[in-house]
Amino acid sequence: MSATPIADFNAFASAAGEEWWVCHTKPRCEKKFAALLSAERMAHYLPTVTNVRRYGNRERTSILPLFPSYVFARVPTETKSRIYQQDLLANVLAVGDESQFLDQLADVQRIVSSGFATTLQPLYKKGSPVRVVAGPLRGLEGVIDNPDNPAGIIVEVDVLQQGLHVAIPMSDLKLLPQ
Repeated sequence: MSATPIADFNAFASAAGEEWWVCHTKPRCEKKFAALLSAERMAHYLPTVTNVRRYGNRERTSILPLFPSYVFARVPTETKSRIYQQDLLANVLAVGDESQFLDQLADVQRIVSSGFATTLQPLYKKGSPVRVVAGPLRGLEGVIDNPDNPAGIIVEVDVLQQGLHVAIPMSDLKLLPQ
């Protein structure tokens, strides 16, 4: 299932004794882990995109995971320990709402198979902590002002119970863990 499009993810809803998991692999181990899941005959999905880079007059084409270090897998409960057998995983995250998850995977598959160019974007929420990663304010930390119409960040001055709004492009921000 890793490279072939899936027509209907809802056909892959978990049966009794199986669960969908978001498998966080070690860096650059996504394809190896997907191959392990194939060998174990476990349903999985590794969305990939084609990346073309030019080096002078040469061109190099690569197939890269859309979500670096993540593979989505439906694993039978009794054989879950087998996914750890080759030391390729960093963590396994449980899927809360399986129906919503499968609908979102179907959307991802549809976008990937469309051929449209796509890039990953973090989901910013109001008040999310961020760090400036480029420009003269590199290293500055603040919170997102308005994710619906992002115009920058707010840097807090707690002692005054006020904040400074700074207009910074969203591309220069990195989301921090909360």
